[in-house]
Amino acid sequence: MTTLSTHVLDLARGGPAPEVAVTLEHLDGDTWTVLHHARTNADGRVPALLPPGAPPSGTFRLTFHTAAYFAATGTTGFYPFVPIVFHVARPGEHYHVPLLLGPYGYSTYRGS
Repeated sequence: MTTLSTHVLDLARGGPAPEVAVTLEHLDGDTWTVLHHARTNADGRVPALLPPGAPPSGTFRLTFHTAAYFAATGTTGFYPFVPIVFHVARPGEHYHVPLLLGPYGYSTYRGS
Protein backbone atom coordinates (compact mmCIF):
# COMPACT_ATOMS: atom_id res chain seq x y z
CA MET A 1 0.00 0.00 0.00
CA THR A 2 1.38 3.41 -0.98
CA THR A 3 1.64 5.91 1.87
CA LEU A 4 2.31 9.64 1.75
CA SER A 5 3.31 12.13 4.43
CA THR A 6 4.65 15.66 4.69
CA HIS A 7 6.44 17.91 7.16
CA VAL A 8 6.64 21.71 7.02
CA LEU A 9 9.55 23.43 8.72
CA ASP A 10 9.64 27.22 9.07
CA LEU A 11 13.26 28.18 8.44
CA ALA A 12 12.80 31.77 9.62
CA ARG A 13 11.36 30.70 12.96
CA GLY A 14 13.59 27.65 13.35
CA GLY A 15 10.89 25.07 13.98
CA PRO A 16 7.82 23.27 12.71
CA ALA A 17 5.01 25.13 10.96
CA PRO A 18 1.71 24.12 12.61
CA GLU A 19 -1.75 24.69 11.15
CA VAL A 20 -0.65 24.97 7.51
CA ALA A 21 -3.52 23.90 5.26
CA VAL A 22 -2.51 21.25 2.72
CA THR A 23 -4.46 19.98 -0.28
CA LEU A 24 -3.61 16.70 -2.05
CA GLU A 25 -4.69 16.20 -5.66
CA HIS A 26 -4.19 13.50 -8.29
CA LEU A 27 -3.83 14.15 -12.02
CA ASP A 28 -6.34 12.17 -14.08
CA GLY A 29 -5.77 12.97 -17.76
CA ASP A 30 -5.83 16.77 -17.82
CA THR A 31 -7.88 17.16 -14.64
CA TRP A 32 -6.72 17.53 -11.05
CA THR A 33 -8.96 15.67 -8.59
CA VAL A 34 -8.89 16.65 -4.92
CA LEU A 35 -8.20 13.62 -2.72
CA HIS A 36 -7.70 15.13 0.72
CA HIS A 37 -7.53 18.34 2.75
CA ALA A 38 -5.47 18.44 5.94
CA ARG A 39 -3.62 20.74 8.33
CA THR A 40 -0.18 20.23 9.75
CA ASN A 41 -0.14 19.23 13.40
CA ALA A 42 1.81 20.92 16.22
CA ASP A 43 4.99 19.28 14.91
CA GLY A 44 4.34 20.58 11.37
CA ARG A 45 3.43 17.12 10.08
CA VAL A 46 0.62 15.42 8.23
CA PRO A 47 1.49 11.74 8.76
CA ALA A 48 -1.13 10.21 6.47
CA LEU A 49 -2.23 12.07 3.34
CA LEU A 50 -3.53 9.33 1.03
CA PRO A 51 -7.10 8.43 1.93
CA PRO A 52 -8.43 4.87 1.51
CA GLY A 53 -9.23 4.13 -2.12
CA ALA A 54 -6.86 6.79 -3.49
CA PRO A 55 -4.82 5.94 -6.58
CA PRO A 56 -1.58 4.21 -5.46
CA SER A 57 0.54 5.77 -8.22
CA GLY A 58 0.59 8.56 -10.78
CA THR A 59 1.14 12.30 -10.65
CA PHE A 60 0.14 14.11 -7.48
CA ARG A 61 0.14 17.73 -6.32
CA LEU A 62 0.48 18.95 -2.76
CA THR A 63 -0.53 22.58 -2.32
CA PHE A 64 0.55 24.28 0.89
CA HIS A 65 -1.64 27.30 1.64
CA THR A 66 1.02 29.49 3.20
CA ALA A 67 -0.61 32.96 3.14
CA ALA A 68 -2.78 32.22 6.19
CA TYR A 69 0.20 30.70 8.02
CA PHE A 70 2.37 33.74 7.35
CA ALA A 71 -0.44 36.08 8.43
CA ALA A 72 -0.97 34.10 11.65
CA THR A 73 2.73 34.37 12.51
CA GLY A 74 2.94 38.07 11.66
CA THR A 75 5.25 37.37 8.76
CA THR A 76 5.17 38.96 5.33
CA GLY A 77 5.46 36.13 2.83
CA PHE A 78 6.12 36.26 -0.89
CA TYR A 79 4.46 32.94 -1.76
CA PRO A 80 0.73 32.74 -0.86
CA PHE A 81 0.76 29.04 -1.66
CA VAL A 82 3.38 26.47 -2.62
CA PRO A 83 2.43 23.75 -5.13
CA ILE A 84 4.65 20.67 -5.31
CA VAL A 85 4.01 18.24 -8.17
CA PHE A 86 5.59 14.78 -7.98
CA HIS A 87 5.22 11.37 -9.58
CA VAL A 88 4.73 8.10 -7.70
CA ALA A 89 6.14 5.40 -9.95
CA ARG A 90 6.40 2.52 -7.48
CA PRO A 91 3.15 1.75 -5.67
CA GLY A 92 3.54 0.27 -2.23
CA GLU A 93 6.39 2.52 -1.12
CA HIS A 94 6.29 5.31 1.44
CA TYR A 95 6.65 8.81 0.00
CA HIS A 96 7.56 11.71 2.28
CA VAL A 97 7.52 15.22 0.80
CA PRO A 98 8.95 17.80 3.24
CA LEU A 99 8.68 21.55 2.70
CA LEU A 100 11.36 23.85 4.08
CA LEU A 101 9.61 27.21 4.14
CA GLY A 102 10.80 30.78 4.46
CA PRO A 103 9.08 34.08 3.74
CA TYR A 104 10.94 34.53 0.44
CA GLY A 105 11.84 31.00 -0.59
CA TYR A 106 11.21 27.31 -0.14
CA SER A 107 12.83 23.96 -0.81
CA THR A 108 11.58 20.40 -1.02
CA TYR A 109 12.93 16.89 -1.62
CA ARG A 110 11.83 13.28 -1.38
CA GLY A 111 12.37 12.32 2.23
CA SER A 112 12.15 8.96 3.93
